[in-house]
Amino acid sequence: MKIYNNMQTFETTLVVTQNDLDELNHVNNIRYVEWVQDIAKAHWLKNASSKIIKDYHWVMLSHYIEYKSSALLNDVIKLKTYVINSEGVTTTRIVEIYNDADKLLAKSETTWCLISSKTKRPSRITPEIINLFS
Repeated sequence: MKIYNNMQTFETTLVVTQNDLDELNHVNNIRYVEWVQDIAKAHWLKNASSKIIKDYHWVMLSHYIEYKSSALLNDVIKLKTYVINSEGVTTTRIVEIYNDADKLLAKSETTWCLISSKTKRPSRITPEIINLFS
């Protein structure tokens, strides 16, 4: 097991749009899950070489999210992600979602499985891939 002590973080921002809102006029819970997927993918694409991206992809195995506060129309949202450990074929990634006042709105912990694009089966995480996020 590789546990990350100096976690490399990846951040991005977005602005809440009308399409992000539910009938209560705050960000729909499903949108938070989409943002978790989007930032994980962006982090992967930023760090991995084109060969690694061609040879592997990730699938979500389990997902836990804790909602702390609401986000509203036109709020500026900061998404922050980092990998906390990798073992065998899985990795655990944290995503934190903040408003522009740096208030934590939601935090997720997701287990991802590395899949070989060639075999479509789980693949052991290589040291090269581990090093992309440590």
